[in-house]
Amino acid sequence: MNHFHAKSLTFYAVAIGSVLLLFKTVTIYGEKYLQASPITNGSYLLTFTNNVPECQQSLPLRLNIQQSGIYLNASLLPVQANAETQKQYSLKGILNNQQLNLAGEVNETLLCNLAPPHTLQAQMQLEEGGRLQGKIIISTIAQNLEFNATPEAAQAEPKNSNNH
Repeated sequence: MNHFHAKSLTFYAVAIGSVLLLFKTVTIYGEKYLQASPITNGSYLLTFTNNVPECQQSLPLRLNIQQSGIYLNASLLPVQANAETQKQYSLKGILNNQQLNLAGEVNETLLCNLAPPHTLQAQMQLEEGGRLQGKIIISTIAQNLEFNATPEAAQAEPKNSNNH
């Protein structure tokens, strides 16, 4: 009992109370202000919403996105692309709030029958249900290509639910 002095007990009580108060404050701040980025990882089927005279789209396109936090790598490929082609991520970008911005070079004739390589920018908004809505900007075309993109997993669900 000689070890327990009032000053030592007071010091330890204040130290432990301060740590608990600090932990509680950080927890409240984190729950209120810090949020994880929405998940945009996966494959999306693109549907163009406007007809651009200079650009007649014949192939259905798939946008593959790989996400690491707010950083994105993506590729724009035909739906029927082979496995080797799908591994190439030529578009890079960032996710800021609900906005996705991608830019890069595409080395295939995918859009508007342009001779590759060509650079493009994609600006998208993350919508309800994980859908994307946005536009693709190609420097050689005066008009933007507006599109909607639906996650492939969301399109596969109705087919699976009919089998039950």
